[in-house]
Amino acid sequence: MSKFTERLVFDPATTHKIYGLISQIDELKGQWKMGANLSPQALGVLKRSVIVTSSGASTRIEGARLTDEQVEKLLKGLKIKKLVTRDEQEVAGYAELLTNVFDSYKKLKLSENTVKHFHAELLKYSEKDIRHRGEYKFGSNRVEAKDASGNLVGVLFDPTPPHLVKKEMNELLETAPELLSRQEIHPLIIIGNFIFEFLSIHPFQDGNGRVSRVLTNLLLLQSGYEYVPYISHEKLIEDNKNEYYLALNKSQKTWKTKQEDISPWLLFFLNVLLKQTQLAIGLLSKESMENLLSAKQLAVWNYFNEHDIVAPKNLRDDLKIATPTITQILNKLLEMEKIERMGEGRATRYKIVK
Repeated sequence: MSKFTERLVFDPATTHKIYGLISQIDELKGQWKMGANLSPQALGVLKRSVIVTSSGASTRIEGARLTDEQVEKLLKGLKIKKLVTRDEQEVAGYAELLTNVFDSYKKLKLSENTVKHFHAELLKYSEKDIRHRGEYKFGSNRVEAKDASGNLVGVLFDPTPPHLVKKEMNELLETAPELLSRQEIHPLIIIGNFIFEFLSIHPFQDGNGRVSRVLTNLLLLQSGYEYVPYISHEKLIEDNKNEYYLALNKSQKTWKTKQEDISPWLLFFLNVLLKQTQLAIGLLSKESMENLLSAKQLAVWNYFNEHDIVAPKNLRDDLKIATPTITQILNKLLEMEKIERMGEGRATRYKIVK
């Protein structure tokens, strides 16, 4: 256990920064618990939106190219659509796994079986990953730097070799739950430390980053950060992708040395969590549609606030938004119980619910 706790002793200045961030996060966490008065419908809309946003962001971090709009369209037609491209397969797997974590986190136990199951579910649709999904790596998966032509120019990080993965993962998966249960070290430090070690071991041939982000959601929820399903952690990582890799690489350079220093990673991790928490509180404090809607959706909502009765044709002509998009937005506002439908067929009109 000392292997994982010795690195958690920091110099006074770093300690001050770390606990300053944690104090802000936990103060806002308390505000969420005290003021969580969003309707079940609004929370449901937020959760479904986060599934889309997180699935798109987490796969784009690893090189996928699907936009959030493409992800949303794909997930809506998942039961009838054949997943052809690798990007589609990865997004579908991530979305289903994250949904299951959001719905069942109280029943899940951090263990080797859980981690391997996450990996298998993540790649369940990926035809090229059948050989290794749900199993630890069998070959080197070092992190390499390549030039524009794809030629190797250097090794950024050399993770745990395959024959030592099971041993090191067992140590990690035994230690983290015990540290969390002892409640001697703040859970956010333990979670940040766990994710750092997981990414450094790099236990799977592929998909390590995506698994780490699902595990982050799981551990935060199990530690009482109940707003996690309503603000995308993955999107914040994507928005700060360069800083993510810089902080991780800086800490990994000291991994398994006598002067391990995970503070660059931990400070990045906590800053992302603080932003996530602030955005969650924004949902409560403003109770504003701005927190729930995209730019086009918000434009439609604002239009409703300026007109008593609205027809889809009005939105198409005045806002210059395509009919399929208008239909999606109207359905979302209906689902949120913000508008109501009047009439049928070509006579259909909408108005704000009073």
